[in-house]
Order: sequence, then structure tokens, then C-alpha cells
Amino acid sequence: MAVVKEFTLPDLGEGLTEAQVVRWLVAVGDVVSVDQPVVEVETAKAMVEVPCPYGGVVTARFGEEGTELPVGAPLLTVAVGEPEPGGKGPDGPDASRGSGNVLVGYGTQAPAARRRRVRPGDRGAAETAGPDGVSGAPASVAVISPLVRRLARERGLDLRRIRGTGPEGLIIRADVEQAAQAAHAAQASHAAAAAVPRGAASPAVRTARTSGRRKTDGLRVPLRGMRGAAAEKLSRSRREIPDATCWVDADATELLTARKAMNVSGGAKVSLLALLARICTAALAKYPELNATVDTEAHEIVRLPGVHLGFAAQTDRGLVVPVVKDAHARNAVELSVEMARLTEAARAGKLSPAELTGGTFTLNNYGVFGVDGSTPIINHPEAAMLGVGRIAPKPWVHEGELAVRHVVQLSFTFDHRVCDGGTAGGFLRYVADCVEQPAVLLRSL
Repeated sequence: MAVVKEFTLPDLGEGLTEAQVVRWLVAVGDVVSVDQPVVEVETAKAMVEVPCPYGGVVTARFGEEGTELPVGAPLLTVAVGEPEPGGKGPDGPDASRGSGNVLVGYGTQAPAARRRRVRPGDRGAAETAGPDGVSGAPASVAVISPLVRRLARERGLDLRRIRGTGPEGLIIRADVEQAAQAAHAAQASHAAAAAVPRGAASPAVRTARTSGRRKTDGLRVPLRGMRGAAAEKLSRSRREIPDATCWVDADATELLTARKAMNVSGGAKVSLLALLARICTAALAKYPELNATVDTEAHEIVRLPGVHLGFAAQTDRGLVVPVVKDAHARNAVELSVEMARLTEAARAGKLSPAELTGGTFTLNNYGVFGVDGSTPIINHPEAAMLGVGRIAPKPWVHEGELAVRHVVQLSFTFDHRVCDGGTAGGFLRYVADCVEQPAVLLRSL
């Protein structure tokens, strides 16, 4: 006798509380095996294929493609055959239990007990000052995601006054954003109405006349998933970090020659980006105050013990920043191999959240786009970023004579709370010296 099992969106880890259904990999009526990927979802960190812990026949799917679901929401139901004595079912292991495997950073263990959701009718009896400082937040505020609570706090919204559209009345991010837009529009309308002379058409009337036309103007692209997360992170960086940028031109001819010599000897090829990464770790060893973050609540600068190097990678789904863990302990070859692996995974949408978080410093090679310079936005909550422009032949004074050399522009954007211009300039000058004279790196090996 078949038993119908419900598979819910699992806890994706790293503070992720929701995901968008991108593509279903199975249809109702399909037979699935234990740990078979059944749906592709996009989180704020990466594209992920979610495996199902049950084997059987798919009887229902929940959520159309493009739908955003919170963790714990039903994904699909599976009709599982009754297990044989000894715990063996049609797929070998007991298909009515979680497999316990961990695939691409996510567990397919049996789903946790359903947490109580805040229903709209419950809020009146459960109102209090929440631990996050949002006045009037529901007492069971823990079931609302930290991201949603933070958005409400930043926009000055009272969670009691927001109607949740998630499962069982749960308040989700879209609810907060819609409430913020409504509040902003109401404030603007009141302000404009107060300034309208007598006899003139009110802003509301003018808006009504043109709203139908504006709704059809242009293509609207939702800021969701990775792109939405990037937009939020970049906006936060601009709001919180007083950044400054300095730059210098460097002669990279000797660095290109050194790389060519390295790769002639055989073995794994060393990429130019890996050499720049190795220069970054050497520079951070010399200027450790730049491998840091700022704890705004404690009013402290936190210097970090290890370098976890992020590097910008452009993909079809947008810009992502994979992180090379413990980059300070890797040589140029090891950095090259790991960066190649992460880049390939990024382009395939297979990076796990752990591979996209925890960075302490970022290397941004915008030269691949054919541009010379840039003033990038710091990857919050880091304190600095090195930017590298294209390497191009240019006239350059070399050993007292004009010559054609391969020149690169290096830019360094830093959090001015962490260091002053002298430290930033010293870091950038050291990087430029290593680019111009790779033998300088030998002192740190």
C-alpha cells in the first residue's frame, strides 16, 4: 500500500530562508528515486538542484516556475511503496525516511517539525517588542526570517500592520517591500497635495491620468534571487561604508614574462589572476589591518586571522563572488586550480552557499571587459577591494628610455574607517612593485 509523503523546501543553510522555483525537473506521474534532483531553485546565493529524499511516484507539485517559496513550504508529494520487512522499500533504503545524504551543501534528511507560523489573526494577542528592536513585532518573531525583520527595521515598518501572504499568513520579503512602497507613495502624495494651489489638479488626479500609460512603458525585471541579493548588498555597502579609492599605473611586462616561464616548465598552468591573487595575499600579510571588517554595533574594527579571497566572476545569471578559503596558505598553482574550479562551478550555477560566503578581501579583474579603470563598490562587510584593469601595450619610460610596455591600471578601494590614505597607498604601491618586479614576491616565500 502506497503512503503519500510530503517533501518541503529544505533549510538551505547560511541564513537563507527562501528560494525561487526556476525549473521543475520532474512532472506529476514521474517515478523518482531517492536523492534524485527534482527542482532547480535560485537562492540569494546560487542556483541549486534540490534532491528529494523519497523514492516513488510524484503525485503533486507546489509552486509554479518563478514562484518564491519560504523554507518549509511544500515542494511536492511522493507516493511511496510500503517498505518490506527489514526496512527495504522499492528503492532499497526505506523510501519513507530521509536518505541523510548531503548533496551540494544541502541535506535531504527527514524534514524538521513544522514551526508555527504567525497568522494575521494571532498578531493582536502576540504583540510585544521583539529582540531585534522592532517595536510592536510579534512575540513569535523568530519564525519570520531575519532578512524580513531587518528590511522592516530599516524601512521603519511595524510588522503588526503588514499582512502576510506566505503560507499560513507568514510575512515574507515581498510583503515588506510592498508595504514600504505603499508608505513611500502615501508620504509623497500627502506632501505634494499640501503644495497644490487651489483650483489646480492634485497629484493623485495627475497620477490617475497617466498610471495606465506608465504601467506599459518599458520592460520590468524583478530584483530577485542572486541579482536581488547583490542589489541589496551593494546598496548597503554604499549606505554604511565611507569608501575611498586610489590608483596607480604599473608596468606588467615582467609579470607576463614570469608567468610564461612558469608555464613552460610543465604541470598545472598558472593563470594571471592566480598570480595577482598571490600578490594580494602577500600584500595583506604586510598590511594585515586591511584584512578586516567593522563591527558597527560594538564600534570595533575586527582584524581577521586568515585571508579568504573573493574574486568577481561574471555569469549568465549575474555577477557572483566565489571565495577561495585560506588563500594565504596556497601557492600560485594551488590558487590557480581552485579559482578555475570555482569559476566553472559559478558559470554552471553549481556553487554552494559556503563557496559564496565568508570572504575577507576581494580581487576584481574588470580588465576582462576591456576597460582600464574602475571605482568598484566594496563587497560588504569587507574593508577593501583591489581592482585590475586590462593589460595593454602603451608607451612607457623604461630604464630612462621610451619603450612600448604592457601597462595595467590598479585601483584600490578601501573603508576609510579601517585605515588612512598612508596605509592604503602603501598596500597599493607594494602590489604595483610586485607586478613590476615579481622577484619582490620572493621575499615573502
